[in-house]
Amino acid sequence: MSLPLAGIRVIDLTQLLPGPLATRHLQEWGAEVIKVEPPGAGDGARLLYRNPQDEAAGLPSGFFRDLNNHKQLLRLDLREAQGRAQLMDLVRSADVLIEGFRPGVMRRLGLDWPVLQVLNPRLVMASITGYGQEGPYALRAGHDINYIALSGVLDQIGVPDSADPALPNFQIADLLGGTLAAVSGLLAALVGAQRSGEGRFVDISMTHQVWRHAVIARAESQSLGWVPARGSSLLNGGAACYAVYRCADGRHLAVGALEAKFWQAWCEAIGHAEWGQRHWSRGETPGSAAAAHTRALMAEHLAQRPMAEWAAIADRVDCCVTPVLRLNEVPGHPWMQGGR
Repeated sequence: MSLPLAGIRVIDLTQLLPGPLATRHLQEWGAEVIKVEPPGAGDGARLLYRNPQDEAAGLPSGFFRDLNNHKQLLRLDLREAQGRAQLMDLVRSADVLIEGFRPGVMRRLGLDWPVLQVLNPRLVMASITGYGQEGPYALRAGHDINYIALSGVLDQIGVPDSADPALPNFQIADLLGGTLAAVSGLLAALVGAQRSGEGRFVDISMTHQVWRHAVIARAESQSLGWVPARGSSLLNGGAACYAVYRCADGRHLAVGALEAKFWQAWCEAIGHAEWGQRHWSRGETPGSAAAAHTRALMAEHLAQRPMAEWAAIADRVDCCVTPVLRLNEVPGHPWMQGGR
């Protein structure tokens, strides 16, 4: 059986993470991806996390290779007429073009949507920006940290005993607001183009997408009438049944027993069935003194044995409790055998 995007040609003008990962997904589903880089250093990802072994072998970084293997690599200087003409030739036979320049750059190059739409009426074009095509922030520089800060998400991340937000080593805005938003928007636009014969421009603002997807936090704050502090609500540590606990060896356990049946099963498995009634669905309000007391009891108990022992118990019970793995432990863990 052929892959679902077999026969789809994608022109990728993006660099670094959001766009290249989006087109890698499209390529994995069968699309032909032509990655266009500027002359000289090319995509900045070539040097990001490049180790001495790669440098000695004359290779770009493993980060770049992971994102761009199996793509056709092409160097074009879009500031020159010849480079722009070559890109236009590619556009005539393409289904998708994706770019990540600041707003206005493609227009100044004479390669913006109205121009490309005339060249290829079926073309689907996506633009990934930090803050959208218009508005007071449209031309501002930014990175993931800025996008999650302005969307209110960074303020939600952290532990209750710290006044400072915690910066995750997972690029929420780049990956959710950029990569996945681009993939879903492009696929929807491709379906529309196949049905109607008309292409579409897909405008992706990473900051706006993160804000739109902060559904739980926004719903909770709207319901309460205020923004709850970190560690005071159901899903950020305010309930004992949904929290991270430190074990005797300094490792951690993630308890996600959001439903009462899972919480009861876990409490019984660790020898404290009486704690099973201490649950948000049975009247223990997240963030309350009672919830803090239950969490303290659980923390004291889990601190008595190493993580592996608790994880072994959790493996025998249907309870939504897992070890907090380190990155180098993930490839050898049994869960990896279940999918891709």
